[in-house]
Amino acid sequence: MPDSKCLQKSEPLWKEWDQKAQKNGLRHQVNAVNGDCYVGQWKDNMKHGKGTQIWKKKGAIYEGDWKFGKRDGYGTLSNPDQEKGKYRKVYSGWWKDDKKSGYGIQFFGPKEYYEGEWCGDQRSGWGRMYYSNGDIYEGQWLKDKPNGEGMLRLKNGNRYEGYWQRGMKNGSGRFFHLDHGQLFEGFWVDDVAKCGTMIDFGRDEAPEPTQFPIPKIEILDPNGVLEEALAMFKKTEEDED
Repeated sequence: MPDSKCLQKSEPLWKEWDQKAQKNGLRHQVNAVNGDCYVGQWKDNMKHGKGTQIWKKKGAIYEGDWKFGKRDGYGTLSNPDQEKGKYRKVYSGWWKDDKKSGYGIQFFGPKEYYEGEWCGDQRSGWGRMYYSNGDIYEGQWLKDKPNGEGMLRLKNGNRYEGYWQRGMKNGSGRFFHLDHGQLFEGFWVDDVAKCGTMIDFGRDEAPEPTQFPIPKIEILDPNGVLEEALAMFKKTEEDED
Protein backbone atom coordinates (compact mmCIF):
# COMPACT_ATOMS: atom_id res chain seq x y z
CA MET A 1 0.00 0.00 0.00
CA PRO A 2 1.30 3.49 -0.78
CA ASP A 3 2.39 5.64 2.16
CA SER A 4 -0.07 8.36 3.07
CA LYS A 5 1.39 11.74 3.99
CA CYS A 6 -0.36 14.78 5.44
CA LEU A 7 -0.07 17.73 3.12
CA GLN A 8 1.09 20.94 4.82
CA LYS A 9 -1.41 23.71 4.62
CA SER A 10 0.03 26.58 2.62
CA GLU A 11 -0.41 30.21 3.70
CA PRO A 12 -2.58 32.40 1.49
CA LEU A 13 -0.62 34.43 -1.02
CA TRP A 14 -1.94 37.73 0.35
CA LYS A 15 -0.20 37.06 3.68
CA GLU A 16 3.09 36.47 1.91
CA TRP A 17 2.68 39.68 -0.09
CA ASP A 18 1.70 41.62 3.05
CA GLN A 19 4.76 40.35 4.91
CA LYS A 20 7.02 41.42 2.06
CA ALA A 21 5.39 44.85 2.04
CA GLN A 22 6.08 45.39 5.74
CA LYS A 23 8.88 47.87 6.32
CA ASN A 24 11.58 46.49 8.61
CA GLY A 25 15.22 47.46 9.00
CA LEU A 26 16.92 50.26 7.08
CA ARG A 27 15.13 51.93 4.17
CA HIS A 28 16.87 54.48 2.00
CA GLN A 29 13.79 56.65 1.46
CA VAL A 30 10.05 56.33 1.98
CA ASN A 31 7.73 59.02 0.63
CA ALA A 32 4.26 59.62 2.04
CA VAL A 33 1.24 60.62 -0.03
CA ASN A 34 1.33 64.18 1.41
CA GLY A 35 4.94 64.65 0.31
CA ASP A 36 6.66 63.95 3.65
CA CYS A 37 9.86 61.95 3.43
CA TYR A 38 11.58 59.57 5.86
CA VAL A 39 14.97 57.92 5.66
CA GLY A 40 16.03 55.50 8.36
CA GLN A 41 15.17 52.38 10.31
CA TRP A 42 11.80 50.67 10.61
CA LYS A 43 10.19 48.00 12.75
CA ASP A 44 6.79 46.40 12.13
CA ASN A 45 6.00 49.03 9.51
CA MET A 46 6.76 51.90 11.95
CA LYS A 47 9.70 54.29 12.23
CA HIS A 48 11.92 52.75 14.86
CA GLY A 49 15.61 53.42 15.55
CA LYS A 50 17.66 56.13 13.87
CA GLY A 51 16.00 58.19 11.17
CA THR A 52 15.44 61.52 9.46
CA GLN A 53 11.97 62.96 8.77
CA ILE A 54 11.25 65.89 6.45
CA TRP A 55 7.82 67.53 6.53
CA LYS A 56 7.01 69.01 3.13
CA LYS A 57 4.43 71.57 4.29
CA LYS A 58 6.68 73.45 6.74
CA GLY A 59 10.02 72.18 5.51
CA ALA A 60 10.95 71.12 9.05
CA ILE A 61 13.46 68.33 9.52
CA TYR A 62 14.00 65.98 12.45
CA GLU A 63 17.13 63.88 12.85
CA GLY A 64 17.35 61.41 15.70
CA ASP A 65 15.76 58.51 17.53
CA TRP A 66 12.34 56.99 16.88
CA LYS A 67 10.26 54.46 18.78
CA PHE A 68 7.23 52.80 17.22
CA GLY A 69 6.45 55.70 14.90
CA LYS A 70 7.13 58.54 17.35
CA ARG A 71 10.12 60.70 18.19
CA ASP A 72 11.59 59.09 21.27
CA GLY A 73 15.17 59.43 22.51
CA TYR A 74 17.66 62.09 21.43
CA GLY A 75 17.01 64.23 18.38
CA THR A 76 17.27 67.61 16.71
CA LEU A 77 14.44 69.59 15.10
CA SER A 78 15.30 72.32 12.55
CA ASN A 79 13.31 74.75 10.42
CA PRO A 80 14.32 76.32 7.11
CA ASP A 81 15.70 79.86 7.29
CA GLN A 82 14.38 81.64 4.21
CA GLU A 83 16.76 84.60 4.56
CA LYS A 84 19.97 82.59 4.91
CA GLY A 85 18.84 79.72 2.73
CA LYS A 86 19.75 77.02 5.24
CA TYR A 87 18.29 75.20 8.21
CA ARG A 88 18.05 76.84 11.64
CA LYS A 89 18.15 74.61 14.72
CA VAL A 90 14.98 74.92 16.82
CA TYR A 91 15.36 72.20 19.45
CA SER A 92 18.09 69.77 20.36
CA GLY A 93 17.57 67.32 23.19
CA TRP A 94 15.48 64.46 24.47
CA TRP A 95 12.02 63.36 23.35
CA LYS A 96 9.39 60.99 24.66
CA ASP A 97 6.19 59.92 22.96
CA ASP A 98 6.70 62.56 20.20
CA LYS A 99 7.10 65.43 22.71
CA LYS A 100 10.05 67.29 24.20
CA SER A 101 10.82 65.55 27.51
CA GLY A 102 14.02 65.54 29.54
CA TYR A 103 16.97 67.88 29.02
CA GLY A 104 17.04 69.99 25.90
CA ILE A 105 17.81 73.37 24.32
CA GLN A 106 15.09 75.37 22.54
CA PHE A 107 16.04 78.30 20.29
CA PHE A 108 13.34 80.98 20.09
CA GLY A 109 15.48 83.47 18.16
CA PRO A 110 19.07 84.48 17.44
CA LYS A 111 19.61 85.73 21.01
CA GLU A 112 16.79 84.02 22.89
CA TYR A 113 16.98 80.41 24.01
CA TYR A 114 16.20 78.04 26.88
CA GLU A 115 18.34 75.24 28.25
CA GLY A 116 16.98 72.89 30.85
CA GLU A 117 14.31 70.32 31.60
CA TRP A 118 11.13 69.63 29.64
CA CYS A 119 7.96 67.63 30.20
CA GLY A 120 5.25 67.10 27.60
CA ASP A 121 6.55 69.85 25.25
CA GLN A 122 6.66 72.40 28.10
CA ARG A 123 9.49 73.83 30.18
CA SER A 124 9.19 72.04 33.52
CA GLY A 125 11.85 71.43 36.17
CA TRP A 126 15.13 73.32 36.34
CA GLY A 127 16.13 75.61 33.49
CA ARG A 128 17.86 78.76 32.35
CA MET A 129 16.22 81.22 29.93
CA TYR A 130 18.19 83.81 27.97
CA TYR A 131 15.91 86.61 26.77
CA SER A 132 16.55 88.76 23.70
CA ASN A 133 16.64 91.95 25.84
CA GLY A 134 19.62 90.63 27.85
CA ASP A 135 17.73 89.38 30.92
CA ILE A 136 18.43 85.88 32.26
CA TYR A 137 16.18 83.72 34.43
CA GLU A 138 17.54 80.66 36.18
CA GLY A 139 15.47 78.42 38.41
CA GLN A 140 12.41 76.23 38.52
CA TRP A 141 9.71 76.01 35.82
CA LEU A 142 6.22 74.57 35.62
CA LYS A 143 3.96 74.43 32.56
CA ASP A 144 6.25 76.69 30.53
CA LYS A 145 6.47 79.45 33.19
CA PRO A 146 8.84 80.28 36.08
CA ASN A 147 7.41 78.58 39.16
CA GLY A 148 9.17 77.89 42.45
CA GLU A 149 12.58 79.26 43.45
CA GLY A 150 14.45 81.27 40.87
CA MET A 151 16.64 84.24 40.07
CA LEU A 152 16.04 86.89 37.42
CA ARG A 153 19.11 88.88 36.48
CA LEU A 154 18.35 92.01 34.47
CA LYS A 155 20.57 93.42 31.74
CA ASN A 156 21.66 96.34 33.97
CA GLY A 157 22.87 93.95 36.70
CA ASN A 158 19.91 94.26 39.04
CA ARG A 159 18.46 90.95 40.13
CA TYR A 160 15.58 89.31 41.98
CA GLU A 161 16.06 86.19 44.09
CA GLY A 162 13.02 84.49 45.50
CA TYR A 163 9.81 82.66 44.76
CA TRP A 164 7.73 82.61 41.57
CA GLN A 165 4.28 81.45 40.63
CA ARG A 166 2.67 81.38 37.17
CA GLY A 167 5.59 83.36 35.75
CA MET A 168 5.34 86.20 38.28
CA LYS A 169 7.14 87.09 41.50
CA ASN A 170 5.02 85.62 44.29
CA GLY A 171 6.09 85.08 47.89
CA SER A 172 9.20 86.14 49.76
CA GLY A 173 12.17 87.46 47.86
CA ARG A 174 14.97 89.97 47.58
CA PHE A 175 15.51 92.57 44.88
CA PHE A 176 19.04 93.92 44.50
CA HIS A 177 19.01 97.46 43.07
CA LEU A 178 22.73 97.36 42.36
CA ASP A 179 22.58 100.38 40.08
CA HIS A 180 21.42 102.53 43.05
CA GLY A 181 23.11 100.55 45.83
CA GLN A 182 19.99 99.36 47.62
CA LEU A 183 18.42 96.07 48.63
CA PHE A 184 14.71 95.45 49.09
CA GLU A 185 13.61 92.36 51.00
CA GLY A 186 9.94 91.58 51.30
CA PHE A 187 6.85 89.84 49.97
CA TRP A 188 5.44 89.92 46.42
CA VAL A 189 2.00 89.22 45.02
CA ASP A 190 1.69 88.88 41.22
CA ASP A 191 4.87 90.87 40.51
CA VAL A 192 3.97 93.65 42.98
CA ALA A 193 5.98 94.18 46.18
CA LYS A 194 3.41 94.40 48.99
CA CYS A 195 5.61 94.91 52.04
CA GLY A 196 9.25 94.76 53.06
CA THR A 197 12.34 96.70 54.06
CA MET A 198 14.83 98.72 52.03
CA ILE A 199 18.47 99.09 53.07
CA ASP A 200 21.65 100.43 51.51
CA PHE A 201 23.65 97.68 49.83
CA GLY A 202 26.93 98.36 48.03
CA ARG A 203 26.06 102.03 47.74
CA ASP A 204 29.69 103.11 47.46
CA GLU A 205 30.23 100.88 44.41
CA ALA A 206 26.91 101.68 42.70
CA PRO A 207 27.12 103.50 39.34
CA GLU A 208 24.11 105.70 40.16
CA PRO A 209 23.79 105.80 43.97
CA THR A 210 20.85 107.51 45.62
CA GLN A 211 21.41 111.15 46.64
CA PHE A 212 21.13 110.39 50.34
CA PRO A 213 21.83 107.14 52.21
CA ILE A 214 19.05 105.50 54.15
CA PRO A 215 19.50 106.58 57.79
CA LYS A 216 20.07 103.88 60.36
CA ILE A 217 17.40 103.56 63.01
CA GLU A 218 18.97 103.20 66.44
CA ILE A 219 17.57 103.28 69.98
CA LEU A 220 19.19 106.08 71.96
CA ASP A 221 19.04 104.21 75.27
CA PRO A 222 18.68 100.47 74.56
CA ASN A 223 19.49 99.49 78.17
CA GLY A 224 16.87 101.87 79.50
CA VAL A 225 14.24 100.49 77.07
CA LEU A 226 15.09 96.94 78.13
CA GLU A 227 14.87 97.77 81.83
CA GLU A 228 11.51 99.48 81.30
CA ALA A 229 10.17 96.48 79.39
CA LEU A 230 11.33 94.07 82.13
CA ALA A 231 9.75 96.22 84.80
CA MET A 232 6.42 96.23 82.96
CA PHE A 233 6.62 92.47 82.52
CA LYS A 234 7.28 91.92 86.27
CA LYS A 235 4.46 94.27 87.20
CA THR A 236 2.06 92.31 84.97
CA GLU A 237 3.05 89.05 86.66
CA GLU A 238 2.52 90.55 90.12
CA ASP A 239 -0.91 91.89 89.18
CA GLU A 240 -1.93 88.41 87.93
CA ASP A 241 -0.83 86.86 91.25
